[in-house]
Amino acid sequence: MKNTVLMTKTQIQVRFSDVDSMGVVWHGQYIKYLEDGREDFGNKFNINYLDFHKRGILIPIVKIVCDYKRPLVYGDTATVETRFINCEAAKIQYEYAIYNNKNHDLIATGSSTQVFLNLNHELMLGFPRFFIEWKEKHGLLEEVNKFNLS
Repeated sequence: MKNTVLMTKTQIQVRFSDVDSMGVVWHGQYIKYLEDGREDFGNKFNINYLDFHKRGILIPIVKIVCDYKRPLVYGDTATVETRFINCEAAKIQYEYAIYNNKNHDLIATGSSTQVFLNLNHELMLGFPRFFIEWKEKHGLLEEVNKFNLS
């Protein structure tokens, strides 16, 4: 595989509803910030949830990790860096880093894994054809494995 890096930077504004009684962003909100990064990535690289769904494919998250480093507070702005991790297995992986825009401190890191399901919620063991085409378009495949087509 080539060393192509696909990444987006998504701006986040910490809202009052994001903070807990201690005045810091509630830990569960960071998962939503990762989702914001994933959605932005999908929109910018033409591979969003609706692109999969209109082809009869669901892509649920099966694993998500968030490592907290420093807190954000109400009024902060942050940047979520979302990086696509190219792999040969039939899944989609991202890595994330969240930075405070004020001082560029690393706030959190994370990762997520999604799998492919058909509309009957059955696991697809290979990449959907359009996803292989997407990977080829972005220089993420050197050759298509004929056994990884569905």
